[in-house]
Order: sequence, then structure tokens, then C-alpha cells
Amino acid sequence: MKIAIPLAQGQLSQHFGHCEEFALLEIASDSKNIIAKTMHQPPPHEPGVLPRWLSELGANIIIAGGMGRRAQDLFTENGIKVVVGAVSETPEKLASDYLQNALVVGENCCDH
Repeated sequence: MKIAIPLAQGQLSQHFGHCEEFALLEIASDSKNIIAKTMHQPPPHEPGVLPRWLSELGANIIIAGGMGRRAQDLFTENGIKVVVGAVSETPEKLASDYLQNALVVGENCCDH
């Protein structure tokens, strides 16, 4: 499992399409622990580019603050589960909470 998290200043970016970088956290299937973290500079933001790019990097989950409906559909079409409404936090904390079924999500801040 690989979890993608859009970041701004080291914490979750509320608008994934305008983030500074993506953290990609690799999770061990047996222990559900984070075994690797890589940072990636995203390509220029255009519709459909980020879902394809993250899919090529092996991501199968994205945790985001906000994401429009069309973007969510594009991620799903690329085999990536979308979790929206997360609050700004470090990628490790978000992934850990998600893996423990303790991730608190609120309103999608980008519901257009």
C-alpha cells in the first residue's frame, strides 16, 4: 500500500492541486507500519495529470484536505482511493491515523 499526501510547508495542503510536494508513504502489508517515505515534486497542475502521475508512482490512497468531485472521480478511475476532509498535519501522523482507523475527517474544503 502506498499513501500519497499533498504537502505545503511539511503539512497537509488543503488544496492538493496547489501543493509544494507530495509525500508517498509505503506501508507494510503485514504490520501496517510505514516502511518508507519519499518526497516528489508534482508536475504542473492540469486536469487528470496528478491522478495519472501518482498512479504511476504506485499510490493507491490519497489523503487530502479538499478535492473537487471531478478530481475525485479521476483518482478513482486511476485506482486510487480518495479520503477528503483531513486537517493539516504531518504525513506520518495522517497515515498512522488512517491505518488505525482513527483519521478524523471533516468537510471537504474544495467541494466545487
